[in-house]
Amino acid sequence: MIPNDLKSIHLIGIAGTGMGAFAGLLKQAGYDVRGSDQNAYPPMSTKLADWKIPVFTPYDENNLQPQPDLVVVGNVIRRENPEATFVRDQDWPQTSFPASFYELFLRQTHPTVITGTHGKTTTSTLAAFTLWHAGKDPGFLIGGIPQDFGESFRLGAMENTTPFVVEGDEYDTAYFDKVPKFLHYKPKSLLCTSLEFDHADIYDSLETIQQQFIQLFEALPEKAHVVLHHDSEHLMALAHHIPAHARQETYGAAGDWQAEAFEENAQGIRFNVMYQSQNQGPVQLQLSGEHNMLNALGAYALLAGLGLGHDEIAAGFAAFKGIKRRMEVVGEAKGRLIIDDFAHHPTAVATTLEGARRRYPDHQIWALFEPRSATSCRNIFQQDYAEAFDAAHAVLLAPPGRDLPADEALNMNQLQQDIQNRGVTTEVFISIDALYEHALSAPANTVLLCMSNGAFGGIHQKLLQGLQST
Repeated sequence: MIPNDLKSIHLIGIAGTGMGAFAGLLKQAGYDVRGSDQNAYPPMSTKLADWKIPVFTPYDENNLQPQPDLVVVGNVIRRENPEATFVRDQDWPQTSFPASFYELFLRQTHPTVITGTHGKTTTSTLAAFTLWHAGKDPGFLIGGIPQDFGESFRLGAMENTTPFVVEGDEYDTAYFDKVPKFLHYKPKSLLCTSLEFDHADIYDSLETIQQQFIQLFEALPEKAHVVLHHDSEHLMALAHHIPAHARQETYGAAGDWQAEAFEENAQGIRFNVMYQSQNQGPVQLQLSGEHNMLNALGAYALLAGLGLGHDEIAAGFAAFKGIKRRMEVVGEAKGRLIIDDFAHHPTAVATTLEGARRRYPDHQIWALFEPRSATSCRNIFQQDYAEAFDAAHAVLLAPPGRDLPADEALNMNQLQQDIQNRGVTTEVFISIDALYEHALSAPANTVLLCMSNGAFGGIHQKLLQGLQST
């Protein structure tokens, strides 16, 4: 429930990546914004301070005074949270991040949603940047920080024909609304990159996740444009749920949109875009790997559906600098290159390493991996992780970021043995500090590829400083 004369908004759980960015977007839109969290750490605490958004810690009902016009409750907030309890007892207007995001921003624009297990952040950022580069003045709210913008949100023109680009994930919305976030976004343009099992903390099977996508498809409005990755069999198995009134296209090896003459070197990737066997022209990007070729191909199909021509898309792609934490070069120290990447699902780990091998063919690739997400810490993908590091020359495994029962947890010693049995030198470390000390022994012409969906103990900067002094 959103009041008509909305001015002041309090966000419970403001210091998370998504909620913090949403707070910045609300502030940019002119609302009086404040929020609370149990703790607030850099970089988000610094960002919120820069945006002049007050943050109160820890959670306490007194943080809610004076009464705001609206309370937005983050999806990590439990029912028994003291602020959530107080708002409920007082019967104050409250809503979720996805619901308020739709009502305050997406409803007035052209919701352009990128969803799927992999590639959401890269693809949505590339699409948003290309729209901006073409002068379309889009809004966006994404999970990463674009190198070209410096922030993960932008208000844009806020007109009903103007795209507002957003990552749509299948995580639940709030303790009082357990549907996936993306069901709130009501896309008019939708790109689905992939579909695999993930989010083991809230879903018990791939089939359960597929049910969420079926709901998303069946709710598509008249004249919606849907782009599906044809190579994703779990996704294509659901295509018949897309209504006849929506326009459906595919991309990939056997899709409507295809890539030909793919090339990769140290400067990036290049390929020709084909649409139903007709050459649309070449594109070039400062990205690496076949997975980013597919991300770009999907973005191209989406952007073409939004009315952009080849020259506009190609110019945006060429100018795109990428995203922080997606094969981001942190620095080089005496011939050792430190790279930061968000990869944590086994498919993402494998494709990231394969891309690194192609981009740096004269380097040894050392994979530094921290299993930290709810899925990567579990043994669901025990065998998949064993096969994910085949493209590495050496693997350094950090301890899992979560304590789980032994029968649920990823078995690190078994993983070490399984990777070594596939011919890749592998070591398990009892701490990130111990892993760091070993990584300092990397010879010249080595890429130290750090992969985690968390901070990885700040190992990237530590390595840069440590290697420079050795």
